[in-house]
Amino acid sequence: MRMAQTLERSLQRAHSQFTLVEHAPSATSLESARKAGIAASRMAKSVILDDRRGHYLMAVLPANRQLDLSKVRKGPWRWQLSSEQSLVGLFKDCERGAVPALGEVYGLPMLIDPMLARQQDIYLEAGDHENLLHMQVDEFFRLAPNAEVCELCH
Repeated sequence: MRMAQTLERSLQRAHSQFTLVEHAPSATSLESARKAGIAASRMAKSVILDDRRGHYLMAVLPANRQLDLSKVRKGPWRWQLSSEQSLVGLFKDCERGAVPALGEVYGLPMLIDPMLARQQDIYLEAGDHENLLHMQVDEFFRLAPNAEVCELCH
């Protein structure tokens, strides 16, 4: 697999400018950054949250940072980390643990940490464990027009 079909279709529809970067197989976004030889601060990792009532939210932060759940305030919901099993249903065309950090493509609202917004370009999982999507940060935000930028890390 090279790229999740949902992601690929969205990129094509939007006439997005990006490159696909191959790397040795990896299990985490942080490991993907290391194997691809890029700064972890430029690698966008997605953390999926749910409210136990069927609402989901994608938090996007640099791979070298940890999510601070107390900083996630969106609507009246109380967010928790989603189970791996629920992610399989949400991201059917992605390998487990390789969710692209473009939730809006999958119908999920997004929160993005400002550390990523300050980068010129970023990398994100392409839906498998051997490819990253590389694009200018302006292009990334064009694909996530409703995303909210807010502090998400410790």
